[in-house]
Amino acid sequence: MTAFPTPRADLLTPQRLLWASVVVAVVTIALKTLAWLLTDSVGLLSDAMESFVNLASAIFALVMVTIAQRPADEDHPYGHHKAEYFSSGFEGILIIAAALGIVWAASHRIFNPRPVQAIGWGLALSVVSSALNGLLAWVMFRAARTHRSIALEADAKHLVTDVWTSAGVVVGIGAVAWTGWLWLDPLVAIGVALNILKEGFALLWRSSQGLMDEALEPELQETIQQTLARFDRAILRFDHVITRRSGQRRFIDLHMHLPANMTLGEAAGLRSDIEQALIAAVPGLRASIQLLPVDVEPVLDDGAGLPVTEAKAG
Repeated sequence: MTAFPTPRADLLTPQRLLWASVVVAVVTIALKTLAWLLTDSVGLLSDAMESFVNLASAIFALVMVTIAQRPADEDHPYGHHKAEYFSSGFEGILIIAAALGIVWAASHRIFNPRPVQAIGWGLALSVVSSALNGLLAWVMFRAARTHRSIALEADAKHLVTDVWTSAGVVVGIGAVAWTGWLWLDPLVAIGVALNILKEGFALLWRSSQGLMDEALEPELQETIQQTLARFDRAILRFDHVITRRSGQRRFIDLHMHLPANMTLGEAAGLRSDIEQALIAAVPGLRASIQLLPVDVEPVLDDGAGLPVTEAKAG
């Protein structure tokens, strides 16, 4: 069996995929709004409202990704990578706002139910729009892993939420047509809103952790330790290993203790070898290694402005 070819990373850039997300959002807004107008279903209305959120999120993500890829400058010497976290947080806020709007619209229909019309056409339009969102989300998830882009990942997760939303609406509207229970329509809409709320708060939490300089994932930290262990521990000692994430970029700072009689050229060459090994093991890593003699410990800041000599590691 012939496997589908993997799209080239240089073709599926974050900007191109987010432009595609904008186009797909406009198309799905048109399809879902038409479905709502044909059926007068509050469930389909909630589905259409989330597509407006998709459009706003994709536009904001496009702006933030463009900013994140700017090179470092005098005011931002570490680059602009964290701009993507603003995109993810903004998307989370929009998702929560959309969910609250859906609950408000659906709660009125519970006490004042209205018949649903032209169900077949409405469901067909909803299914087509969901297929578009699902295909784009699949492509974006693959590209997000390649480019290590939280903005792409957040937009893909939002699209997946939209697909599940549409699936719930389709099931709910189908149940209304089968049972004649009109109150199922707003009940499904409220259930969809609760699911959207969960996704919105998850995005907000992840964005906040990124802005707080969260450490690298445990599996990457284990990879770093395994890479350092490949070097001769008889003459080397590593300590004060600190990692953090900043958008697409990953950072590591550590101290490397060497024999005092080693020449500066030898020490620099060994440090270069270790930096290259770390970068090869963890893509997107920027390593900063401080050289110290084995019998010297660094003076650190305890966070309150007081100097503290680091304890000697074994």
